[in-house]
Order: sequence, then structure tokens, then C-alpha cells
Amino acid sequence: MNDRIKINRLKVVLAEKEVSQKQLAEMVGKAPNTITRICNNDSQPTLKLLREIAIALDIDIRELLVPTKE
Repeated sequence: MNDRIKINRLKVVLAEKEVSQKQLAEMVGKAPNTITRICNNDSQPTLKLLREIAIALDIDIRELLVPTKE
């Protein structure tokens, strides 16, 4: 059973922006496997990396997170 809590929406945002994980890795200077782990919610980015990703994708940082309130 998968009890992992999905905190980030990076995979969805990348699909919406039509940006590959490899392209994002290059944009933020990280290894592709780091981005893959974040997309799969196997690890969570630091706030600094989250900010860098938001800037690279030209989006509000909140778009990368699962809302806590509707």
C-alpha cells in the first residue's frame, strides 16, 4: 500500500507547460534523477529549489504545491 503523501504537483505542472523533466533539470542546474524523484514524490524539494523551479517555469510557487484548503 502506498501511504506516501503527495505534496508537490511538479509532474502535472511540467505536463501543462510542455517541459520535460530533463529540460527542467538543465534549467535549474540539477541532475535529471533529482527532478524525477521530486516528480514521483519520492523526495521533496527544498524551499530554495522550489523557488528556482517556479522562476524557471514562470509560475507562482503555490502552483507547485497541493493546496491545503479549497
